[in-house]
Amino acid sequence: MNAASGRIAPAVRLRGAVVLTLLFAIGCGLFVTPAAAAYPERPIRIIVPFPPGGASDVVARMFADKFTQSWGVTAVVDNRTGASGIIGTDIVAKAAPDGHTLGMVALSFAINPAIHKLPYDSDRDFTFVTIAASNPLVLVTNPQFPAKSVKELIDMAKAKPDGVSFASSGTGTSPHMSAELFKLMTGVKMLHVPYKGSTAAHPDLFAGRVNIMFDTLIATLPHIKGGRLKTLGITSKTRSTELPDVAPIADTVPGYESTSWVLLMGPAKIPAPVVEKLNAESVRILAQPEVRERVARLGGVPVASSTTEARKFIHAELAKWTRTVKAAGITSEK
Repeated sequence: MNAASGRIAPAVRLRGAVVLTLLFAIGCGLFVTPAAAAYPERPIRIIVPFPPGGASDVVARMFADKFTQSWGVTAVVDNRTGASGIIGTDIVAKAAPDGHTLGMVALSFAINPAIHKLPYDSDRDFTFVTIAASNPLVLVTNPQFPAKSVKELIDMAKAKPDGVSFASSGTGTSPHMSAELFKLMTGVKMLHVPYKGSTAAHPDLFAGRVNIMFDTLIATLPHIKGGRLKTLGITSKTRSTELPDVAPIADTVPGYESTSWVLLMGPAKIPAPVVEKLNAESVRILAQPEVRERVARLGGVPVASSTTEARKFIHAELAKWTRTVKAAGITSEK
């Protein structure tokens, strides 16, 4: 400060302006750190907490191929199975937050906290990059089953509590939880018959030894088209292009929705510019016709959400499935 005038010297004013400009730019995210600008600097690993061949695995491999093509680094899929997806998910949670270790998770991610004691926090310990795809399920039965619609099924189940049995691919899986949500929202009681995988349930479903099942499109479509199964409804809010004549269950049970999904995420605290780069590339990948076609062959619909939408979606899914698990009285021992 100039003692004679009491005014701030020009050089001081200039330095102050520069500092304020820098602070503003940092606050607005206008600067990209060298690490973010260089990302990716080494191979990318996408953890899939399920065996090869499922929707999460197939979508992860498409992403890995596209990341390799776009960024010139090797991107690989690492299947780390076990404990309903918890083992692989924990690896993602504890990885370095630099974007080089990612995870491709599914609906079980939102169900597990309500059933199991987890080694991670399903909200705080992750960065949610994008919802990659949504996979509706269909409510199917054998052709001899008397009910021909969702309403008739509800009426039948209400008339004879636990008189209708439903198969699932195991406790806590998306087919099981879709049925439990249906029970919760309709007030019906049905008998759960779990199997070790959906294909294991199909022979009994075909023969009528178990009455109904919520299952994925990819698992049921050949049997629907072959006449071994009939459809009563679909779990998404809209109709499927694969089954345009099958109405959403929500048409009869307002608000009902239960879709399996695939979501790309990483550990918490990945730098924002890296997350933005991952999200932008993911959205670009999911817009490509060959990717969309392949997702459709899995019975899914590409989503390509923003990071904000992905986090909001996860919050809603965690809340929904916690309510459903509690209402059904499901524990890790059952």
